[in-house]
Amino acid sequence: MKPFDLLSLFTLFFFSSFQVEAGVSVGPLQLTHPFDPLTKQELTLVQTIVLKKYPTSTNRVYFHYVGLDDPDKATVLKWVSSGAETPRNAFVIAIINTQIHELTINLRSSDVVSDNIHRGNGFPTLTVDEQSEATELPLKYGPFVESVKKRGLNLSEVVCSTFTIGWYGETESKRALRLECFLKNGTANIYVRPINGITILADIDQMKIVAYHDSAVEPVPKAENTEYRASHLKPPFSPRLHSYASHQPEGPGFTIKGHSLSWANWKFHIGYDVRAGVVISTASIYDPEVHKSRPVLYRGYISELFVPYQDPTEEWYYKTFFDAGEFGFGQSMVSLEPLHDCPPHAQFLDVYFAGRDGSPQHLENAICVFEQYGGISWRHTETAIPNEEIREVRSDVSLIVRSVVTVGNYDNVMDWEFKPSGSIKPAISLSGMLEIKAVDIKHKDEIKHDQHGTLVSEHSIGVYHDHYYIYHLDFDIDGVDNSFVKTNLETVQVNDNSSKRKSYWTTSSQIVKTESDAKTKLGFSPSELAVVNPNKKTSTGNEVGYRLVPNAAVHPLLTEDDYPQIRGAFTNYNVWVTPYNKTEKWAGGLYVDQSRGEDTLAVWTKQNRGIENKDIVLWYVVGIHHVPCQEDFPIMPLLSTGFELRPTNFFERNPVLKTLSPDFVKWPGCGKP
Repeated sequence: MKPFDLLSLFTLFFFSSFQVEAGVSVGPLQLTHPFDPLTKQELTLVQTIVLKKYPTSTNRVYFHYVGLDDPDKATVLKWVSSGAETPRNAFVIAIINTQIHELTINLRSSDVVSDNIHRGNGFPTLTVDEQSEATELPLKYGPFVESVKKRGLNLSEVVCSTFTIGWYGETESKRALRLECFLKNGTANIYVRPINGITILADIDQMKIVAYHDSAVEPVPKAENTEYRASHLKPPFSPRLHSYASHQPEGPGFTIKGHSLSWANWKFHIGYDVRAGVVISTASIYDPEVHKSRPVLYRGYISELFVPYQDPTEEWYYKTFFDAGEFGFGQSMVSLEPLHDCPPHAQFLDVYFAGRDGSPQHLENAICVFEQYGGISWRHTETAIPNEEIREVRSDVSLIVRSVVTVGNYDNVMDWEFKPSGSIKPAISLSGMLEIKAVDIKHKDEIKHDQHGTLVSEHSIGVYHDHYYIYHLDFDIDGVDNSFVKTNLETVQVNDNSSKRKSYWTTSSQIVKTESDAKTKLGFSPSELAVVNPNKKTSTGNEVGYRLVPNAAVHPLLTEDDYPQIRGAFTNYNVWVTPYNKTEKWAGGLYVDQSRGEDTLAVWTKQNRGIENKDIVLWYVVGIHHVPCQEDFPIMPLLSTGFELRPTNFFERNPVLKTLSPDFVKWPGCGKP
């Protein structure tokens, strides 16, 4: 499906013409927003500038991150209000001759603004190319070939995958990956057919295997009933689902120009980052009471995803992944399937990111946008008025921005849902395959000791694990200066015989003043958490705000001194609040691969900075403790979680009181609804 033609939401255009040496020129760029993701032309320009400074004839240059260097917030807000020009810089992390370089490049002047060498711990996000190259190493490695023969397997049916190794107290670290291999014969579902008992460690700077151990021969789980491709499945198919039609005779209710979107009463920008994936920016909502759009969310994205597995044995202990920082949420996004991932009336956006050599990589249909029908916005049936029955219902329509991130065996369906009522509902739905451990066990009765998972099929243990997504939510509720308010729900006992009741509950609110006081573990006592603007009040005197409506609270079960938890310490609390700092983007640190927990949200907040009536960022951890079950095998139906950002005294009254339900479409052959 052809992606939507990207034009400009605003009348302002930025035109830049880049000229570089060696006869390479990049044509004029049309940028509609300061947060527009880097274009194909800009990525080519970055590649050319870096390779001009470090020619490949005398240097080995690998690009690990190329993204927009965020303009200062004051500059962006000035652009929003007046269209003032903003700088356009790129931030690059490249490994050049084994040293990690951080470069800032001015895309307007084609100058290298800064070039610093990272000398601390941790390594940059892995590239797709180096992971692909590493997966070929075992197939050419003699001892592995012998191990395959010993198991009676066919080497041509073996495929391998890469796994990060974490950090477990080592004083020195080298860029390395673990490799695991699987059988593909009889099924495309490779992750449920692991070849266990083999440990492979590869140095990815030297691109060679540096450690190998074949400890045990375990049965490879069978391929029977693991295939998931429709073209390879045999009837009968059930249950049968009826066909449906989708039609918008007036076209979609939203407009996309460039990466800026306008729909109903919302305006916002859809960005992309190779590490974060989809980024929502400068979201504002039109208020009919004041006849203007009011800012809500300056920036929102997933900062990190921490996935620790719970098997401490030699073959599994290291499986504690940070999917955004190690593998890149953005570069792990996949092309969406029209009509299946997104409905027929969806519109699509493509993105570009830099490959290992710096060249632009095109991902078609990376993001889709569509309206979703079928819900209820509000309703009431009134029967108390004599001789009259009132039944008033408003249909709900919401807008969805969707992407899918596939990291290894798991697919993460990522949604941002916007509602005319003012709510924003981020959601995550997991699918894909379980991480399977092969065992010589066919029935639960044969289990004699802890297998650290569930026997989901013969010879197949689905290992216990967690999924922790941490959202970076930079609120600008009706302005930049905001406060974080905790409202506790407290029981009051009636002891003075003033009521026939013996108890009731009331609220007690606290404006949180520091980062330490803002740290919150949800689920232990009833409370409401809100970001408010203390400088703006409604006509009845309430501070305007948005509240966090969380999902079920999930807390880490690892001890805080465990190495994976030191690195993932941002999960120690469900909610954190920090003062805005442009450099504090990644909750797990800038360099996450083999990081040591020295540059995390948990470390930043030790400064205990003030957060009252300041520009603040709320960080929220959405978690799932995953105890696998047989229904998750061989491929998992969607397992979903999410939360809501809901207006709280932001409007004077229900903002959709006068929103009418959409008209019904008259369709030939159809009766009245």
